[in-house]
Amino acid sequence: MPHVAHDTSAAIAYRAFLRIRAYVVLTKPRVMELLLVATAPTMVLAHCGLPNLSLVVVTLIGGSISSGSASAFNMYLDRDMDAQMKRTSGRPLVTGEVTPRSGLIYAWLLAISSTVWFYCLVNYLAAVLSVCAILWYVVVYTIILKRHTEQNIVWGGIAGCFPVVIGWAAETGTVSWSAVTLFLVIFFWTPAHYWPLSVKYGEDYRRVNVPMLGAIRNIEYVAKRVTAYAAATAVTSLLLIPIAGMNWIYSTVATAGGAWFVWEALRFQVAARRAAASPRPMRVFAASNAYLALLFAAVAIDPLLSH
Repeated sequence: MPHVAHDTSAAIAYRAFLRIRAYVVLTKPRVMELLLVATAPTMVLAHCGLPNLSLVVVTLIGGSISSGSASAFNMYLDRDMDAQMKRTSGRPLVTGEVTPRSGLIYAWLLAISSTVWFYCLVNYLAAVLSVCAILWYVVVYTIILKRHTEQNIVWGGIAGCFPVVIGWAAETGTVSWSAVTLFLVIFFWTPAHYWPLSVKYGEDYRRVNVPMLGAIRNIEYVAKRVTAYAAATAVTSLLLIPIAGMNWIYSTVATAGGAWFVWEALRFQVAARRAAASPRPMRVFAASNAYLALLFAAVAIDPLLSH
């Protein structure tokens, strides 16, 4: 009898673990990587040195809750097509691990919690920007753009630019030209980052009639656009040098990293143009991630070693 009780307790614990994991998956933890990569370095730059650690932690927690809310709303609204796509068929609202009603309530609770969190523990501006980020991702991107235009990720991607202005607002209570420049870096980076992924999963998007560029255009057309946005990203990153008074560390990384990012995009474009070549869109995708991580590491390190 005690053995049965032990097994029952283990089974209950395991079910609880699976349920918690399902709710964590709803928040798209990998999407939060951009928050972690961009927010803390931006706060270092805004402070011109090490900011208050507790403020950084509080801001990152609030941003994570806000991002999780937007992602949960997105999964709730997209659950019909997620069920038809191989890449998303294992999401909790598709498998039934979380019911649509519970998922929607969870999204609202996270949205309200993040807003109250920012308002009470950071400042009013950060709270407003957090709400704007959620609304942009849910309403502008998911509802209005995603299923209706190939430019969905260009303008919808603005939601992913908010972490830098939230971080700057958390530290200074304002939004400066330096923050706007970092905002634009991520704005131009997002299509160059995501369009190669849309090539890889083009069949999925075609199946559900979502007009992602990589699903509805030929690969050479996509590659040209990726190169253009990669170049715009690299050029915009250089604007931070005079605007924020960046020194040699950031200048070197922005110049060399930007050149490498553009080079990888050009390789993709050349391979796409040559019928005998084998384009590797995920190589550009991986390069875009590495580039952004290096760039924001330089954003943080430069002011720390230069002041």
